[in-house]
Amino acid sequence: MKNLLRLSVFVRKYWRHLFLAFVCLIATTVFGLAVPWFIREAIDTVMIRGEYSFLIVAAGAVVIASALRGLFAFGNQYLAEVTSQRTVYDIRNTLYDRLQRLSFAYHDQTQTGQLMSRATIDVEAVRMFLGRGLLSIAETAVMFIGITVILVLMNWPLALFCTVFMVLIGFRAVIVARILRPIWLKVQELLGVLSTILEENLTGVRIVKAFSSQGVESHKFSTQSRLLYDEQINAARKVAFNMPLMAFLVSLPTALILWYGGRQVVAGGLTIGELSQFILYLGMLTMPVRRLGMVTALASRAISAGQRILEILDTKSAIEEKPGAVELDRVEGRVSFDNVSFGYDSSHPVLKNVSFTAQPGQLVALVGSLGSGKSTIAHLVPRFYDVTEGAISIDSSDVRDLTLVSLRKNVGIVQQDIFLFSATIRDNIAYGAIHADMKHIEDAAAAAHLHNFIQSLPGGYDTWVGERGITLSGGEKQRLAIARTLLKDPRVLILDDSMSSVDAKTERLIRSALANLVKGRTTFIITHRLSIIQNADLILMMDDGRIVEQGKHEELMAKRSLYSQIYQSQLTADLYSGEEFAEE
Repeated sequence: MKNLLRLSVFVRKYWRHLFLAFVCLIATTVFGLAVPWFIREAIDTVMIRGEYSFLIVAAGAVVIASALRGLFAFGNQYLAEVTSQRTVYDIRNTLYDRLQRLSFAYHDQTQTGQLMSRATIDVEAVRMFLGRGLLSIAETAVMFIGITVILVLMNWPLALFCTVFMVLIGFRAVIVARILRPIWLKVQELLGVLSTILEENLTGVRIVKAFSSQGVESHKFSTQSRLLYDEQINAARKVAFNMPLMAFLVSLPTALILWYGGRQVVAGGLTIGELSQFILYLGMLTMPVRRLGMVTALASRAISAGQRILEILDTKSAIEEKPGAVELDRVEGRVSFDNVSFGYDSSHPVLKNVSFTAQPGQLVALVGSLGSGKSTIAHLVPRFYDVTEGAISIDSSDVRDLTLVSLRKNVGIVQQDIFLFSATIRDNIAYGAIHADMKHIEDAAAAAHLHNFIQSLPGGYDTWVGERGITLSGGEKQRLAIARTLLKDPRVLILDDSMSSVDAKTERLIRSALANLVKGRTTFIITHRLSIIQNADLILMMDDGRIVEQGKHEELMAKRSLYSQIYQSQLTADLYSGEEFAEE
């Protein structure tokens, strides 16, 4: 239960609601316990003293007590549900905020479907327990204590025997909970895997159809669904066996009361009214005790879900701000790598002893084969990852000493894999500057040569972009991403192969628009476009995680080394494809 106890910190702020719910629960129990007493008085009064008029008084008292019991039961259930909903609202938001703040390294290793399952299904399992299970446990405890006291006062030997039976039933519920917990944990994990398969297939539905793999994917989903089905049936089988067993165990003390209590009535030790009261009290206790079967299932599932939620909340991000981190004000844009080494895991270094300095306003081109470390350099500047060795500084400030918000406010990046939200074009452009006015949004779009295209759409800037920008072409998404970054107006700009999805004409237009905008802005560009490489102030030739050559185009060509070889081969390929001719 330590997982649920840890999550109870979210409940404490709503202690007033819990207190009022408990008061309503006490009142519900008191009025509920009054009903058998009125019935006993009615039976004994009529049968022993023959006062039939008392039946009207007793009946009215039962109706009033039942009505008040119902009223307080409403208050109890309503307040408990409000508490559970507000608590889970806080848990869900805290979980989501934690997922937003975890580093790229965590998301690289965790399946999206698992995270979605924990943020939805697991949180809902905790809510079900807080709203129903916890209420049932409290009701059972209060009812058990109240009825036990009354029964002991009436006939302690019989009450003691019945109480022992109820304790054994409660012990049985605890054993069942321990059996169900690992099963429900497995169910939660299988649900996460199923969510991952579903998320991947819906996202990649075009690939699935293009390769006619519907059958393969359906079989994969069906196989996982079967595993989930088997595990849920296993849990259902144990729950289905447990509840009737507990109902049978509850019936045993009832049978004892009928046998032993009947003999007491004949002997004059009990009145018929007292025996009826005893049986009614035991019946009242039977229902919450029988519900322990349901409660054990809810508790087992909530404990397993709580464990999965806490795994995320307890995860330490690889990227954390130092205590007293410094706010980075408007910067000049000098970026320095000082003997930087980095690896996504300790056994495979990606960068090795990288050192260079990009001066403010310079255009730096990163060139090299796939896997040479170009994109990794781009990811280290805004501190998506932390260096393994060495240091990265902006204007002489180590990026690890800066607040993440201020650092990333000054560093803009257009990534190779463009992501757009299901929102309007205007909202997507203004994503990094949500308070920007329409003029600035249009200026950014015009700079990316997207304004005329947007104006041609029926909805203009209010046109809705489909999921992940599916309604836009690759070049349009690239230009929208560039506009989004330009509107942010960072001092350091990173373009990660951002021209890869545009044709030669569009690229020329974008380059001409960017010519003035990159002035005074340190710009890193990862590209294979020869025309951009030639105009760079600094070219970094990457190979196997190292900078093997650096300098301007003319300097590197004069050396006739690796850079010149790659340049010549790329030039030959472009001439053969007609690209350079098309650009001219």
